[in-house]
Amino acid sequence: MLNSQLSLVEKLIEEGVIKTRSVIQAMKNIDRGFFVQDPSAYEDQPKQIGYRATISAPHMHGYALEWFKDHLVPGSKALDIGSGSGYLTLCMAEMMNYSGLVVGVEHIRELVNSSISSINQCKPQALIDRNVQIFEGDGRLGYPSLAPYKVIHVGAASEDIPEALVQQLDAGGRMVIPVGRRGEKQYIMLVDKDYEGKITVKKDFGVRYIPLCDKSYQVE
Repeated sequence: MLNSQLSLVEKLIEEGVIKTRSVIQAMKNIDRGFFVQDPSAYEDQPKQIGYRATISAPHMHGYALEWFKDHLVPGSKALDIGSGSGYLTLCMAEMMNYSGLVVGVEHIRELVNSSISSINQCKPQALIDRNVQIFEGDGRLGYPSLAPYKVIHVGAASEDIPEALVQQLDAGGRMVIPVGRRGEKQYIMLVDKDYEGKITVKKDFGVRYIPLCDKSYQVE
């Protein structure tokens, strides 16, 4: 059983999931143990965090950071929809060297509070300097008051690509979102917007995510 962040990162490197120096360093620096209250926190599998929500498996966090590696640079702005535990939210800020802004949107208030607590234990300065901000809200609407964003990560599956999120994607930006109707196959979609506003969508591999839904559906 993997028992440390370093052993987890070494496994992800060995399996070819993470390759880029900045991604590797970010995942070394942000310890998953702060965000998962489970003896098997470092195993490469999703974990329940309450309220029918999960923290994604570490390999999915690794893939996400690799997909965003050219966009998560100092001074950028990122949006993490369904920020849940706050782990990936903080990893993105780490890759930006805490120079810029990462906005997390989570519709379960208790998860907002617990994620802020976890981030405060791991990297309190990120909250003090407001490089990471977590808000309670409906992620399907994004967070328009702080848009546009160079990076938009969606941590739950949508039946389509929400137009509200496309509108909040900055020129030269990228959105990563799992797409698929309930009960059907889901795929990771890479959505890129060029500097003329043209949208390009690329289908990547198949996944299984909880649905991007309203709060009442999730906690019923």
